Amino acid sequence: MYMSRSRRSADAARASSICSGLWLRPQSTVAAHHSVPIATMLRKMEDKGVVAHRADGRQFVYRPVVSEDQVRRSMVGELVERLFGGDPKALVAHLVSENEIEAGELEALRRRLGPGRRRGRQ
Repeated sequence: MYMSRSRRSADAARASSICSGLWLRPQSTVAAHHSVPIATMLRKMEDKGVVAHRADGRQFVYRPVVSEDQVRRSMVGELVERLFGGDPKALVAHLVSENEIEAGELEALRRRLGPGRRRGRQ
């Protein structure tokens, strides 16, 4: 079934929001989120291996299976692949050219990365 780009984006944002809640409160029920559509998203996320559940009486208690860092890495990787042809430097150039990162902040980023993490050396 074809899903529009805006629907996929909305689903991704909703999934990200749910994961953020689970990372803050690792054992959580659907009732804690007060939303029936959340139950549907949690089932989809469980099918993808992002969350897992256990039964507690009549409620399912969900927990994250992947870390916030893993999700961030995956989402940024998909963004770089889809919008920048797999070139992370193109993403950084875009952020600088759109004034999302000021040129002066680049040196702080270089220091944060350290000498061994530049140019793919990790």
